[in-house]
Amino acid sequence: MLIAGIDIGTLTCRLLVAHVEPPHVFREMDADRRILRLGEGVDSQKKLSEAAMMRVLDVLKEWKTKLAAYPVEAVVIVATSAVRDASNRREFIERVSESVGWQIELLSGEEEARRTLLGIRFGLPQDITEFLAVDIGGGSSEIIRFGCDHSQEDISLDLGVVRLTDRMLAHDPPTGQELAAAEEEILGHLEQAKQHLTQPWPRTLVGTAGTITTLAAMDQGLTRYVSAKVHNSVLTLETVRRLEADMVSKASAQRLGMPGLEPGREQVIVAGTLILRKTMEHFGYDRCLVSDYGLREGVLVDLANRRAG
Repeated sequence: MLIAGIDIGTLTCRLLVAHVEPPHVFREMDADRRILRLGEGVDSQKKLSEAAMMRVLDVLKEWKTKLAAYPVEAVVIVATSAVRDASNRREFIERVSESVGWQIELLSGEEEARRTLLGIRFGLPQDITEFLAVDIGGGSSEIIRFGCDHSQEDISLDLGVVRLTDRMLAHDPPTGQELAAAEEEILGHLEQAKQHLTQPWPRTLVGTAGTITTLAAMDQGLTRYVSAKVHNSVLTLETVRRLEADMVSKASAQRLGMPGLEPGREQVIVAGTLILRKTMEHFGYDRCLVSDYGLREGVLVDLANRRAG
């Protein structure tokens, strides 16, 4: 079946149109993503700004026109951390319904983790049967433990690249004191996850979402993002540390010249890199398998599963 999914994230909005036939067929037909920063200021103001809502509404209208060219059987639109945390979330959801005609499904942190896991599993090499996954978002991060017996545990942390940047990294580039305070903040959340999940940890760490795929693109020096080169590549802890050291010495405008860094991510990439490095160190991993499959793909897999009964 040809279906479409839209993930309205705190930093990025993503569109995916694909033929999906579980358990093995996933053929992408069209995709788009825009860094719209819907969650800008939500952590401090507890509401979505008018400007941020308009940015998203304009893109959703554009995508609805695009989808009209496809014989799509169903469209599912999900929203995550920024909308979850905003006091005016109902207003935003109603405005999308009125102006675009789409109904938004607001995901809990647990449901976000479940669908992210569906997407990750669809894209993994077949010999990876158990893993710990980290999904670093704009407003939250999900850590998921998947066992070889198909058991799964997850926790959603109020720890994301936009949230951490807005809270802790006021200067550009950030000061040493700010970086140290951000690390302490991250460690507190990771310790919470460590206590929540069952040990021992699986041998493989899988990372998904924009921070991790961007770091993989930067490691490879890609001047144009190529999913096939990023997906199932490996980031070593040494590489993450090297990229972090390079980025924290630069202002965001200087980071824009670094190959592989997507414009619009230059202000938050340091926060995301800190989260990934501390996750690898805290859970004892020196390698991270990069997945370009995540929530966006999981939304479509979940829809296909439900429509197939």
